[in-house]
Amino acid sequence: MSGSTYFARSHVQRTFEQLMNVLPSQLKEKPQVILLAGGNTPFRNDTDRELPFRQESNFYYLTGCSVPGSFLLALYQPEQTSSSTRLSVRLSIPEVQAADLMWSVPPPTIKEAKQLFDVTDISYSSELQGAITLLLQSHPEAVFHTLPRNSPQFPTLPEEYMVTIVTSETHTATDAYLLSSLHKTRLVKDENEITMLRRANDISSRAHETVMRVLGNAVQGKIAQGEGAGIDRPLLPGEWLIEKEAEAEAIFVASCRREGAVHQAYLPIVAASRRAATLHYCCNDREFTWGPVKPQDHLNHGALAHGPAPEKQLDPQLLLIDAGCEWDCYSADITRTMPVGNGGKFTEKGKQIYSLVLEMQQKSMKKLRPGVHWDTIQLLCHQILVEGFLNIGLFKGPKDEILRSGISSAFFPHGVGHSLGMDVHDVPSASKPTNNTTIPQDKVGHPSFYTYLRLRLPLAEGMVVTVEPGIYFHEHLLKAVEESEYVNHDLLKEYRGMGGVRIEDDILITSDGCENLTKVRSDVEWLESVCSGEI
Repeated sequence: MSGSTYFARSHVQRTFEQLMNVLPSQLKEKPQVILLAGGNTPFRNDTDRELPFRQESNFYYLTGCSVPGSFLLALYQPEQTSSSTRLSVRLSIPEVQAADLMWSVPPPTIKEAKQLFDVTDISYSSELQGAITLLLQSHPEAVFHTLPRNSPQFPTLPEEYMVTIVTSETHTATDAYLLSSLHKTRLVKDENEITMLRRANDISSRAHETVMRVLGNAVQGKIAQGEGAGIDRPLLPGEWLIEKEAEAEAIFVASCRREGAVHQAYLPIVAASRRAATLHYCCNDREFTWGPVKPQDHLNHGALAHGPAPEKQLDPQLLLIDAGCEWDCYSADITRTMPVGNGGKFTEKGKQIYSLVLEMQQKSMKKLRPGVHWDTIQLLCHQILVEGFLNIGLFKGPKDEILRSGISSAFFPHGVGHSLGMDVHDVPSASKPTNNTTIPQDKVGHPSFYTYLRLRLPLAEGMVVTVEPGIYFHEHLLKAVEESEYVNHDLLKEYRGMGGVRIEDDILITSDGCENLTKVRSDVEWLESVCSGEI
């Protein structure tokens, strides 16, 4: 990562400033030091086979460095008046070994690293112990901050680096303040980070549309179908049909990888039919439902998957894809629900539920601006759902009573969205703090609406959030409302096999509103036109 595009020193400066806000008064006047280890290349159990490496988010945030085996040593001196002498950021990287040249891609040299990383000093990791010793001598009262030690969630600092600090009578070593300060700093993105998030969204948006268009081509008969078309060689990408969840996932990931995105931000969720009601379904190992096999028989017994027409007919169903790539450690998180079967068109009931979820999302986004509390957006979605179900006939009774009963949580059980950034569920300690005085006390509704919210703060300019309402017909969740007087149980039977609908976009909070970073469209007319192959 070029120093001209990733402003690591600015991130370090902001993190130190956040630290100063939370430190006890007796520590504030002392020199402050951050000591971090980056991640190491993981290996498959009991082998020498590498697993994919992805840098730990906090380390990357402060360095912009994805070199395995690196370290950060940063010094902040509050008493200095000049910004040039107040902050120093030292990055230590491993030295090139002969084996690196033979087996893998070697780390950069010092000369190369100076052109790549926005820090004040670059050295080899072998020199880090000497740098720590020198800092201890020159700043005898320094406070050393680390991420939680002895935690499996973060890379481990070698003991030799900590022992001198921990045993010192004049220095302080603490892991109580850095993680929360980093999370609060990372909650608001700078322009550079927003650029990364835009790129991740652009790539992921095209991947979602690619899956839709492959489905549409199949509807139009534009894809050769293997042996039935007289093809006796492996099918090429342009000839792939999507008849299984795994095939849709493969096309999505391939589209992202083709555009240079190395990692998915999370395991893709590709769920057809009833499985779309499982929020984090990431098995992605079932075929679509086919007739005349019953829709609930998701195994299909291996029958009819590749048989000739007319036996092979896709049952009308919904396909939910929740997937997004990373671009340089910054995540996209996008969900689209699309019609499969029925010529690429929604059924009447499918369109009803999809349109209601889209209304929940669009009305939520119109409310987003700095100062708006996220709880109010959650409540708004439940209000729209209750009103929509009353109009459809799925609910009956007074709207306010239904809202207070909490039964809508059986159909919309999760939060409307979360903070997004380097991690897909970004900075949890900052987005949902343990001691939270911001939560509105005058809201209407039911406590269950807020149980699974991952964000419970007023919005601020520069935050990036997902907006992802959904409606689901999950057999386990529906048991909670089987005796409810507010539910039209006879009509509900007609919706139970649908699975679920979720629509998710990534939203930047601006000074006077918001901006949608997600480019793939979600309106019914466009979605049906693409999935049917008409455009």
